[in-house]
Amino acid sequence: MDTHQTVYIAAQQGDNPAMIAVTTTKDMTATVSRKQEFSDFCAQRDSQNTIQLNVVKWTYMLCDALRQNYIDYSIKSHKRNRLQMSIAGASSSVDYHDACIKDLENGHCDYDFTFESGRKYHKIIMSAAGSRSVHAFVDKKTGEVYKSASWKSPAKGVRYDMRIIEQREWLLQHADWAGSYLYAR
Repeated sequence: MDTHQTVYIAAQQGDNPAMIAVTTTKDMTATVSRKQEFSDFCAQRDSQNTIQLNVVKWTYMLCDALRQNYIDYSIKSHKRNRLQMSIAGASSSVDYHDACIKDLENGHCDYDFTFESGRKYHKIIMSAAGSRSVHAFVDKKTGEVYKSASWKSPAKGVRYDMRIIEQREWLLQHADWAGSYLYAR
């Protein structure tokens, strides 16, 4: 035997099998390397890019759902307060709540949800009255949603995976602006 011997083995059957190279040295140690066809590499890269683009789209959808949830919550609160004020006879407060409800129904809201992309995560940020806080983190490659532990890092444990249709639909329907949906289930 020479100093090393390389043998190629088909790792799968079919028209375009993936080849594995097994190199054996004189001292009988073996190294295994997989030869990947360029077409396989391109297909894998395309699917990874598609997932990452979908994660961006789903993150925008989550931000919109959170904003809409805040608007719905605020309208309910103002209607409840307007009812209490009308019973108490405070007409100026009733007018204030009516104006707030009208603004909210027209889409004017003092809370906004946006996201910033970091190296590994999309950071969903809740902005209100000049202050900002992290609402959640979304993994850029996998679409996994995490509760925030701090401004810079997520809490341990995946809360939702947006690649799974059922979880994504539930998330978009039940996400609330205060973040209670992010606590461990």
